[in-house]
Amino acid sequence: MNYTELNNGVKIPNLGIGTYLIKPDDTERSVKQALEIGYRLIDTSHIYSNEEAVGRAIKASGVKREEIFVSTKLWPTEYENENAVKEALQRLNLDYIDILFLDQPSGNYMAGYKLLEKAYQEGKIKSIGISNFEGKHIEEILDHCEYIPQVNQVECHPYFTQEELRKVTDPSNIKIMSWFPLGQEIAKKYNKTNAQIILKWHIQMGFIVIPGSKNIDHIRDNFNLFDFELTNEDMAKFETLNKHKKYNTKEKMMDYFHNYVYLYHNIIMKGNTNLLRKFI
Repeated sequence: MNYTELNNGVKIPNLGIGTYLIKPDDTERSVKQALEIGYRLIDTSHIYSNEEAVGRAIKASGVKREEIFVSTKLWPTEYENENAVKEALQRLNLDYIDILFLDQPSGNYMAGYKLLEKAYQEGKIKSIGISNFEGKHIEEILDHCEYIPQVNQVECHPYFTQEELRKVTDPSNIKIMSWFPLGQEIAKKYNKTNAQIILKWHIQMGFIVIPGSKNIDHIRDNFNLFDFELTNEDMAKFETLNKHKKYNTKEKMMDYFHNYVYLYHNIIMKGNTNLLRKFI
């Protein structure tokens, strides 16, 4: 396993397993299997409705807590909830969270960021993350924050390498975590799968990557990345693929936001998590 040192000295695995759109029972099984294989970074979110499953898998894994890097997120409706961090810890059944993100630059995200800074000072979280923040939103954070964020989780792949965003984040050594890592398939090389080649590109670019799967074979293949290196020539070939093209456009993201706000208010806040699971 390779690690990246964040701008606060904390080390994070370059590769983890994501749990977006994975139901709780599948999440618990997938995370346990991933930890057995050797994964040490687990990414979840309150809005995924599977934080409890992640916590159960960690407890059942037998892996020491300090060896596991747990990543989760607060939804915009939680940004002004003073108990949001405490509630996240309770859902995960953990004493601390390795990195806690703001999920979207929506709502009162500056208040949300202050919550993260307070939790960081108190040792409840070890690192601060932002997700889907670009341009003016990051600049506002940097202009007013006491602690700069360590990671920005965004769409990133060979067709959209986030060049402009990295001009803002690189000077502050804010790392990119790719939540849309695979892009489209390319020809097999190195006797590896297309997915493995793309994931390796992410790691060699210095990105942190969190492909999600509930298929044990895919989970195992996605971890099998540390016995080869892409050559400089092959890395250069990837540069020609950059089309500056997002797959998640602003319109898609707004649909995502409004749909999940509806689910949050009408399902999670009413406690009907069984209904929520039908949607995910």
